[in-house]
Amino acid sequence: MYRMNDRVNSQRRYNASGRRDRAERTREEIIDVGSDLFLANGFAATTVSTIANASRVSEETIYKSFGGKAGLVRAIWARALQGEGSVPAERRSDVMRATEQDPREVIRGWGEFIIEVAPRAVPILLLIKSAAASDSQIAELLAEVDHQRLARMEDNARTLHDRRQLRTGMSLNEARDILWTYSAPELFELLVGRRGWSVERFAAFVTDQLISALLPPASNARI
Repeated sequence: MYRMNDRVNSQRRYNASGRRDRAERTREEIIDVGSDLFLANGFAATTVSTIANASRVSEETIYKSFGGKAGLVRAIWARALQGEGSVPAERRSDVMRATEQDPREVIRGWGEFIIEVAPRAVPILLLIKSAAASDSQIAELLAEVDHQRLARMEDNARTLHDRRQLRTGMSLNEARDILWTYSAPELFELLVGRRGWSVERFAAFVTDQLISALLPPASNARI
């Protein structure tokens, strides 16, 4: 039999779901607006009030959602790393790295992720580096980001090292440092931001350089 409390419970579930959807849309809107304002005006010059007005929310909403400007930058950075689509780019990269056995194809796969992620992530990382000098919370975020990037490059290098696919005599640490250097945001900024290279050209350059630096010549490649 149909009961009143069934209808009430259904309405409550619907209302709760609707509130979550609205909250998520509001959060994404704040991240969009905050990203645009930070990149246009810089971290210090962009206030919570400015972001709130442009997002059509209260300052309290921003503080409750992100804890302030530094927390919002952290959220912007996290979203930039996601790349496109519903599955984060890092997770897709891990799957590719685990399933593809040809080291050249693995590195070319990393190049494809450069095309997807770097235009989103590099401007935010450069913002973080710039703001770290004047904001202690951003300085903490920068330390985390630097540590995570180095650890990520070590994981990538370890795959090639453990499969014995690196050049003869190359250590894990040397391979990690080469990957770390070519993934540096400063290199992207120099060639894409200042010299006007396309992202595709930059990714092809990095791919070719990594294959040359890390792997034995094709004729000597170990299977």
